[in-house]
Amino acid sequence: MQIVVAGQGYVGLPLAIRAAEVGHRVVGYDVDTRRVHQLAAGQSYVRDVDSSRLRAALDSGAYSATADAAALAGFDIAVITVPTPLRDGVPDLTYIESCARTLGEHLCPGATVVLESTTYPGTTEELLLPILEEVSGLKGGVDFLAGFSPERIGNKRWSFDGTPKVVSGIDAKSLDVIKGFYDGIFQTTVPVSGTKVAELAKLLENTFRFVNISMVNEMAMLAASLGVNIWEAIDAAATKPFGFTRFTPGPGVGGHCLPVDPLFLSWKVQQDLGVPFRFVELAADVNRHMPDYVVRRLVEALGKRGMPVRGSRILLLGLTYKYNATDLRNSPSARVAELLIDLGAEVRGAEPNIPDGDDTKLNVLRVDASPDQVGAADAVVLLMDHPRFDLPMIEKCATYVLDCRNRLSGVNVETL
Repeated sequence: MQIVVAGQGYVGLPLAIRAAEVGHRVVGYDVDTRRVHQLAAGQSYVRDVDSSRLRAALDSGAYSATADAAALAGFDIAVITVPTPLRDGVPDLTYIESCARTLGEHLCPGATVVLESTTYPGTTEELLLPILEEVSGLKGGVDFLAGFSPERIGNKRWSFDGTPKVVSGIDAKSLDVIKGFYDGIFQTTVPVSGTKVAELAKLLENTFRFVNISMVNEMAMLAASLGVNIWEAIDAAATKPFGFTRFTPGPGVGGHCLPVDPLFLSWKVQQDLGVPFRFVELAADVNRHMPDYVVRRLVEALGKRGMPVRGSRILLLGLTYKYNATDLRNSPSARVAELLIDLGAEVRGAEPNIPDGDDTKLNVLRVDASPDQVGAADAVVLLMDHPRFDLPMIEKCATYVLDCRNRLSGVNVETL
């Protein structure tokens, strides 16, 4: 089939390449011309798709990248994987709206449009469908098909195609076609009764993680005040073979999902029902202030050594929002760096997964995590324990370490 994947980022590119590999003709559409040129040159910026896979798809002719909307004409299935950010706490669906209008101009009878972008329940039927109908002059469920299938990206244990895929449609025929498409890409598909169920399922997944991370973050702060090792307590609790899911504390949450998706649901509940989603609001407050707690612990540690923060040389290790990632979006490291700079610290950052020049959101001097840099720092903060960091060297060379990941040991190391 002729497939369009609109949005060639962390969600869209893996889907586009996988669809090309299983035999579809795929157009990867993105409005970012710089990104399109990079893809056309066979250079991948997404960890889940290495450049050799991208080049193979390009060379076979099964995949092409474009910013020209005219190339969308004649698609059988179009999948929308554009961003859905929050703006001042309000969901910004302008990317979906713009993409829907572009696809609507090329929508033909019998074609299918699938939304994968995370959003609140009702978006597919109440926003996407009316735009497609208005622009195309066609009727959803009669002339064309539509549905929602939430993305699931970012697990190091499960492969992209090995992760079960939730699918839904605006009617039975839409579900049948959408399920058939994804059956050819994923090992397991999970059909549900409607698009609102699928939309809520995605928010439920991420809200579950968000709330539990906030709980263990708050418990870590309380345990430190009580003189209890939270990491040992977590290890002990995790020996229970049922009724417990292991979550660990850290300097905060980041990325394109956890800091955003639960608040979509909170906003929708407030708008439609007029009541707060108290768990999400409390969790957001706890996680939002974890960088402040990290800095407070660091200030206290320096104070015990008779050193003011102002003028101290601080080395932050690991600036991405999660382990071994290449993504800086909403990373708590940016807030940690900002707070330390405001206090007058001399802040440096080591991030082996991000090339120089791709870190414009981080106002820190980039350095390597070398013995000289580690040894020269008055304090080292391990924010993310990337595998490329030499942890034994850090233990040996650092004067003091605040370890936010429980990976280091020694008299010079304190854990979060």
